Amino acid sequence: MQALLRKTIKSLSPFHFSAAVILFKRFYFLPATTLLGVCLQVTKLWGGRFQKDTAGLVDDFHSSISFDQRLYRYDIRGSQAHARMLARQGIIAPEEAEQIVSGLEEILADIEAGRVQFSVEAEDIHMNIEQLLTRRIGPAGKKLHTARSRNDQVALDVRLYLKDEIDQVTGLLEQLQKTLLDLAEEHLDTVMPGYTHLQRAQPVTLAHHFMAYVQMFARDVERLRDCRRRTDVLPLGAGALAGTTFPVDPAYVAEQLGFAAVAENSLDAVSDRDFMVEFVAAAALIMVHLSRFCEEIILWSSAEFAFVELDDAFSTGSSMMPQKKNPDVAELSRGKAGRVFGHLMGLLTMLKGLPLAYNKDMQEDKEALFDTVDTVKKCLTVFTPMVATMKIRRENMARAARGGFTNATDLADYLVGRGVPFREAHAMVGRLVYYCLEQGKSLEELTLDEFRQFAPAVGDDVYRAIDIRQCVAKRRVLGGPAPEAVREAIARARERLQNQ
Repeated sequence: MQALLRKTIKSLSPFHFSAAVILFKRFYFLPATTLLGVCLQVTKLWGGRFQKDTAGLVDDFHSSISFDQRLYRYDIRGSQAHARMLARQGIIAPEEAEQIVSGLEEILADIEAGRVQFSVEAEDIHMNIEQLLTRRIGPAGKKLHTARSRNDQVALDVRLYLKDEIDQVTGLLEQLQKTLLDLAEEHLDTVMPGYTHLQRAQPVTLAHHFMAYVQMFARDVERLRDCRRRTDVLPLGAGALAGTTFPVDPAYVAEQLGFAAVAENSLDAVSDRDFMVEFVAAAALIMVHLSRFCEEIILWSSAEFAFVELDDAFSTGSSMMPQKKNPDVAELSRGKAGRVFGHLMGLLTMLKGLPLAYNKDMQEDKEALFDTVDTVKKCLTVFTPMVATMKIRRENMARAARGGFTNATDLADYLVGRGVPFREAHAMVGRLVYYCLEQGKSLEELTLDEFRQFAPAVGDDVYRAIDIRQCVAKRRVLGGPAPEAVREAIARARERLQNQ
């Protein structure tokens, strides 16, 4: 039936086409999606030079509609702005522009209502929409593509899409920062061990630890905002590569679509994908930061650490072992970082050997970009409530901070304060630690006589100097873990978020 429809439709004028659709629908009871799908499977807009149909295998291989259909809203917005500009410049009649704009509005409504079936034969979202428009409004639809190419059209669509997605990812990052700031305020006095080489090093607070990630995600936001500035450039008007002979007004189109600038070189406008690479690179760093955080949460939720317990709503179990509570959300986020890194390498490799201007290789950019956007958004969306709902085991953290001689550096600093050169103080404390290991004691458990065997300068105030909470409280420098320093850092971070 569809083959018969296609054969018949090819010979029809737009007027007779409309009548045929009504007849087929009435007598064959075909659903709207089938009719619209058949409408789009008729002719290729570039087919004039060709004498035979494209092989079916090539249609499938060549087509991008399976993934670029998500650009439909941006393609329609861009086409409406382009039509208005063509009319304003006297290139098409105002009534033709009105037909195009209203026809595209109807198509947008049909797509969003699920009444359009896109066609592989029409290749991409641009040609699908244009063919549907022409079938719907007649000859005026054929004038829409005047003074543009699919090369500058797709560049426009992707830039519009990415600006919106950057704003959404930025919003998710800001929400995560706010969640971490709330947690930091709650845990200003929650002492835990800081680590180097995954060995206990010095005491910090959980608030200080959370604030480290606030800084990372703040840099991610800065990178995204910077990337958005370079994405916010209108390429429409560049044509296929050499502009157009028509008196177009790109500045007017940019004003309609909210672009801050217009591309200054037509070759670069259609071949530039730097903004995509920048976004995926920024996304890769977001995933690095999420993955590092997830690694810590996975460790912290293990019985060996027992620093946190994840909420049941953000954990899973085992099909075999009934006792298990697995941090799958954190593990999946950690694992998904790899696919974003792969997309970055894929984009760089795809671009590195391309001569100017457009090449079909560049169709490979969109799946990498779309999957990166989807992956980052999904991870951020689930990560934030997972962190917000996890239970903090304060006592276990404090107990770990008191072990591992995390106050050894403070003892060395104490000796320096009593006139001992740092290198000598370092050696004295090293010998004290070795002695403690042999005796099964902590530094706090040593007597004054034991201290003085290795460090004669020790006074009876040493116990206050090496108290874990005092070790943290004394580090009041900018960026330090002392509660007052962290409280100031939280205030600065909140002010930054408020002013963005």
